[in-house]
Amino acid sequence: MKRGPALIIASTIILLFLVFFFYPAGMVVKQAFQGTAADGSTIWTLAFFNSVFSNPIYREGLWNAFALGIVSTAATLAISLPLALIGHRYDFFGKPVLGVLVLAPLILPPFVGAVGVKQMLGVHGALNAGLIDLGWMNAQAPIDWLANGRFLGIVLMNALHLYPILYMNIAAALANLDPAMEQAAENLGCPPWKRFLRITMPLAMPGIFAGSSLVFIWSFTELGVPLVFDYARVAPVQIFDGLKSLDKNPIPYALTAILLIVATVVFALAKCVMGRSPLGTAPRPPARANTHRLRGWKSFLCSGFFIGVFLIASIPHIGVVLLSLANRWYGTLIPDSLTLRHYIEALGNGLVVPSIQNSLMYAGCATLIALFIGLGVAWVVVRSNLKFRNALDAMVMLPLAVPGLVMAFGYLALSQEGKAFHFLLGADGNPFFLIVIAYAVRRLPYVVRAAVAGLQQSNPMLEEAARSLGASQFRMMRRVAIPLIGANLAAGSILSFAFAMLEVSDSLILAQQAEHYPITKAIYTLLSTLGNGTELAAALGVWAMVFLSAAIMGAAVLGGKRGGLFKV
Repeated sequence: MKRGPALIIASTIILLFLVFFFYPAGMVVKQAFQGTAADGSTIWTLAFFNSVFSNPIYREGLWNAFALGIVSTAATLAISLPLALIGHRYDFFGKPVLGVLVLAPLILPPFVGAVGVKQMLGVHGALNAGLIDLGWMNAQAPIDWLANGRFLGIVLMNALHLYPILYMNIAAALANLDPAMEQAAENLGCPPWKRFLRITMPLAMPGIFAGSSLVFIWSFTELGVPLVFDYARVAPVQIFDGLKSLDKNPIPYALTAILLIVATVVFALAKCVMGRSPLGTAPRPPARANTHRLRGWKSFLCSGFFIGVFLIASIPHIGVVLLSLANRWYGTLIPDSLTLRHYIEALGNGLVVPSIQNSLMYAGCATLIALFIGLGVAWVVVRSNLKFRNALDAMVMLPLAVPGLVMAFGYLALSQEGKAFHFLLGADGNPFFLIVIAYAVRRLPYVVRAAVAGLQQSNPMLEEAARSLGASQFRMMRRVAIPLIGANLAAGSILSFAFAMLEVSDSLILAQQAEHYPITKAIYTLLSTLGNGTELAAALGVWAMVFLSAAIMGAAVLGGKRGGLFKV
């Protein structure tokens, strides 16, 4: 690619990111430090931060958010590390199928899964009902498995939803290890546990830190699950509750800035650890270590571990499906009777069909924008010789590390009357353009990673041959380059579209009027509706589950590589 067009494309993308990514995030930080003096002038102050840290309610919210991030990351690591190690070292019965099944949590939006977890593990849930029926629990004193305050319930939901991300990062890191190092240690008599601690773990640390940083940031800033569990004593929910008085109350700005600062520090530490790792500069090993073929009870033990993780991870899915079919379900192991009327009633609900239409429009337009920008980024990164192309690649991956709550809050604040993004709202307050841009920025990394992978695998000689035969740059792109990476672009676009359809933070915060609600906001609203609102929300959640399953499978078939879309 010639230097001139590459500079134009790169400069345009950097400008867009400055306006629609760095500016909203920077505005949140700026507002957190900006106050008004007695004479009406603007001053820089730490008063809002002092108010946050001096208020025991806000201190508790921040501590709970931090504790959720730490405990959720530890729980996620406890699930994903054994899975990745067993999958890396051994061949056992059913490994190919089980390796896919343990990724099941990805097909259910976490805050929808929280509804199923409450139904299965609540005080009057299915688990306690089954134990009471067996005589193993006193019906007058049932156990609250989710714990008082629902802290453990949120940790469980975070761990069950996020462990595939960490599992895929660790598995990718283990697959890239040079097998000769472990084999040399084994030949020198090093026992397995010492090889693991001295060689395997240090070399796999980039994957562990990359995945753990994503899990921590996601759990630390998670909004949907605490809302479903009615857990108000956590910073993201406190920010959400403070949006109603955003023009008068500066505290949400300070809370959001603190979340952003913590997330940035965690992301920077992960990058620092990854940059110092020898894996960053070591050549790719020419061969893979042969996995040990297990037989007999050892093989079934490994299979049983994978099956056990899959069954536990399926608790939210089972709960949501049964709830969507339940005519009545309270204090019993399974619903008293099953019905399909909730699916029929959901389609007749005034929120559901418009929300589906809205989400299709939001996600469709956002995906087109992400596809166009992502292709430009990938082309500059792979096909140009610009010195800052790697920095450009890193920049467009930042939305994976910056909390969605922070970005949504920044967009909402900038869309207020007299602010820079107010023009993006329609005359009736329609947030269409605001949500589309927010979705596009948040899901751009999926398209970029897919497009970069496609260009790296395609032969540039074919493009040069087309140009040498007189084809223009546009004609070469349309007839040669894009068809060659079409499967990769389709895979990235499908995932971008699917996750945009089920985006939580942007949807809950930016859509304020019922006629503009996307699917996730409609589900959240239905959950608080009296009568059969919970069952209708579960029915809509099952539709979301089926949709996301089809999207992920389609992306995999079209060339999406497991785990690559979730790396930072």
